[in-house]
Amino acid sequence: GEPIRVLVTGAAGQIAYSLLYSIAKGDVFGKDQPLVLVLLDITPVMTVLDGIVMELQDCALPLLREVIPTDKEEVAFKDLDIAILVGSMPRKEGMERKDLLQANAKIFKSQGAALDKYAKKTVKVVVVGNPANTNCLIASKSAPSIPKENFSCLTRLDHNRAKSQIALKLGVSANDVKNVIIWGNHSSTQYPDVTHAKVNVKGKEVGVYEAIKDDSWLKGDFILTVQQRGAAVIKARKLSSAMSAAKAICDHVRDIWFGTPAGEFVSMGVISDGNSYGVPEDLLYSFPVVIKDKTWKFVEGLPINDFSREKMNLTAKELIEEKETAVQFLSSA
Repeated sequence: GEPIRVLVTGAAGQIAYSLLYSIAKGDVFGKDQPLVLVLLDITPVMTVLDGIVMELQDCALPLLREVIPTDKEEVAFKDLDIAILVGSMPRKEGMERKDLLQANAKIFKSQGAALDKYAKKTVKVVVVGNPANTNCLIASKSAPSIPKENFSCLTRLDHNRAKSQIALKLGVSANDVKNVIIWGNHSSTQYPDVTHAKVNVKGKEVGVYEAIKDDSWLKGDFILTVQQRGAAVIKARKLSSAMSAAKAICDHVRDIWFGTPAGEFVSMGVISDGNSYGVPEDLLYSFPVVIKDKTWKFVEGLPINDFSREKMNLTAKELIEEKETAVQFLSSA
């Protein structure tokens, strides 16, 4: 078949180092889909990229037709089928969240404009670089000719973290847990919701609340553990999540490409327009979605209790503030 063009930005970084091999060997787009990998990073790390290109060549992968390392947006964004935007300005010590927003607003405005100008109009764009939701919204607003629905941000890592915590608590496999939800922002205000989640215990599907029988853990430590997992990994490893982030990106993109399994939904940051959960419009907010024919739809009709409503509102409020801050920076830039 025709090769697809896949861009990974921040390609010299550690998430990309875990991600590129999985993509190139066919874990994401299938074992018979040839691809061209485009690797974008900043000029000072181009020699690092050369080393990564050598390694990809040395893997002798049958699907990989070409690897293009570049520091130029007009090369990176040309004719893309999918863009995985991992690269962003990381938070350094003493930096406030608004400093991070300011630095990244510029990057994602520029990359959005490059997508608009050079990529296919059908391109799927996945934003990983933090603050992911707001970066994604900025990129989308900077690419007005590409449908808003084509942009999503990664909350699959949080989704996987939530699944895994439930599985560990019950002593089952992570595959036995389905339909957890991450609502809102990929930040410590996110709301990991297992009210609608199901778990397979000894061949019988039951609700997570019913299976665990410990409401105070589910409403307390479970939520905190998922919300603060990224910080816990940094504290332990002195580096941020890379292996698990790469795995989550693979899951997210594969579901966009091939759809979600019957009876299951996943969490993704998407444009909030037209949702039925009272989340304000024009936010990039994580919802439960199902995907078919490369198109996502909100999971509708889930009852929301007062506990959930409060948490969902809190994370929406943070996203509104982030958006306002970013828009301010962009209009003054």
